Amino acid sequence: MYINVLKSKIHRVRVTQADLNYIGSITIDENLMDAANLIEGERVQIVNINNGERFETYVIKGDRNSGMICLNGPAARKVAINDIIIIIGYAMLEFEEAKKFKPALVFPNEQTNLLS
Repeated sequence: MYINVLKSKIHRVRVTQADLNYIGSITIDENLMDAANLIEGERVQIVNINNGERFETYVIKGDRNSGMICLNGPAARKVAINDIIIIIGYAMLEFEEAKKFKPALVFPNEQTNLLS
């Protein structure tokens, strides 16, 4: 049996941009991606602390050390610049493996979106 488990979490980052006219996705600072074990193209869930929105999109690599968190395309309508969001990635693991698995949890500076 396989189950979905938390794989990656970037907890409480600030939305720095929203670009409605982009194809779609979330652009994330590459340092945050690395720390959270996320890869370009990976499906993620976004939880908006400010308005309660929950939606899914995929990751695009942003400039390293930029602090960029940009919602693109239709997802841009679900946030406002400066909203605080949580970015969550999941993995499907075999049940026994899932019991031992440890997710990558990242807690960046909420004002700059950079790692301490």
